[in-house]
Amino acid sequence: MGRLVAVTGATGFVGPHLVAALARRGWRLRLLVRRWSPLPSLAGVDADLILGDLSSEQALRQLVDGADAVVHAAGLIKAKADRDFLPVNRDSAALLSALAPDAHVVLLSSLAAREPQLSAYGASKRAGEAVVASRGGPWTIVRAPAVYGPGDRETLAYFRAVKSGIAPQPRLPTARLSLIHVADLAEALALTVERPPPRSIYEIDDGRAYTYADMAEAAGQALDRRPWRVAVPRRVMACLARWNGVRQALGGGAQILSGGKVSEIFHADWSAADRRLAAAIGFQPRYDLASGFRDTILWYRAKRWL
Repeated sequence: MGRLVAVTGATGFVGPHLVAALARRGWRLRLLVRRWSPLPSLAGVDADLILGDLSSEQALRQLVDGADAVVHAAGLIKAKADRDFLPVNRDSAALLSALAPDAHVVLLSSLAAREPQLSAYGASKRAGEAVVASRGGPWTIVRAPAVYGPGDRETLAYFRAVKSGIAPQPRLPTARLSLIHVADLAEALALTVERPPPRSIYEIDDGRAYTYADMAEAAGQALDRRPWRVAVPRRVMACLARWNGVRQALGGGAQILSGGKVSEIFHADWSAADRRLAAAIGFQPRYDLASGFRDTILWYRAKRWL
């Protein structure tokens, strides 16, 4: 019958790429979905679907029953209230760990977990790591940096700004950050399932650290623009975050730019310092920043997003 991998977050941004990477390696797939509906992002993939969400113990029990590996790729990146992060980013990880004691649990985390004091999001990811790392069975935690690529709606705003001639960045001249194309992240996660490394918390990226100037140059080349790099002061970004809070209080949807996100943005170093995982699993990134941005923008244009 083949090996069985259970996956959360299969219909999100990273999920379809991850499912495709696992399917290419011959894994049998069981996916958690929140509603019965066509899944165009997973076309051609043969998988068992479990209806439910991350708060349903019954659904998660069905998801992991008999699984050789569990990839917990679902997560909450924006919320109306700080308290909303923990049920998704910590409690679901704890429940999955308890329900699959013998399976290899791979948790997709974030570099934000390195600095949990900066935001409720980072604190919740760190808390999720802690419950997975305390389990008796096999586990691997993969901290991802900023992820971009086809299907990403959060980075789309940046590309739209560059297309208009402006490349916004925090007024933080020493800032360094890592990035990774979503297809490369999916490949790294699939390799982690295929070739489990020693139990540890790992970081993954495309092998380089970048500046915001590098991002502006790569985006400008891909869009055939020479954008004006605008350094945004922290107080201006904080005002925008407060305005987002007002909009949310008045019934608007959750916004990515919050007070915690501003603290993350103005942290000087989000570059990956640990590349043990790539060596352990034999991961070689396909995309650098220039080729990755070109691929992303071609996809946006094909979908008429940009």
